[in-house]
Amino acid sequence: MTNIAIFASGSGTNAQRIIEYFANNSKIQISLVLSNKSDAFVLERAKKLNKPSFVFTADQFKNTDIVIEKLKEYNIDFIVLAGFLLKVPENIIKAFPNSIINIHPALLPKYGGKGMYGANVHKAVIEAKEPKSGITIHYVNEHYDEGQIVFQATCEISENDTAETLAEKIHLLEFEHFPRIIEEVVRK
Repeated sequence: MTNIAIFASGSGTNAQRIIEYFANNSKIQISLVLSNKSDAFVLERAKKLNKPSFVFTADQFKNTDIVIEKLKEYNIDFIVLAGFLLKVPENIIKAFPNSIINIHPALLPKYGGKGMYGANVHKAVIEAKEPKSGITIHYVNEHYDEGQIVFQATCEISENDTAETLAEKIHLLEFEHFPRIIEEVVRK
């Protein structure tokens, strides 16, 4: 059995979709949900789906091994970042080499890096008058959004699209592809 931990900082819609996708999988299970925000709605979703959760501070994440200890306690093999806004520190990257993936709401390498998340990304893409956007699923390394790309999916941008309507298109791509790509990557 491969045990996956999901890290999320917000609402947790992708986390819920992933948990539900793997609910009846005999080889892969979501074993733990972690967040850096004690009021993140993802924690409510985890509770409703009977998944244990763990909350930590940014300082604990960056300067201690408390998160690694919790991951080891749950025998975590693989980490999925689903709307997680902190940069993963080197100690966690070293403890889980080639075992952390992230989803980014744009077509990397464009529109990545510090501060490029959520509405910020969609506004930048719209302002640049890009003809399309999409999602990028990639491995996590020491730099924001620079790990090896695993998968990309695109959507067209119409001249009437706003950051909000583009966000809706991106969310549909995330729901459609992220759980399946996680399964493919974990089985390798």
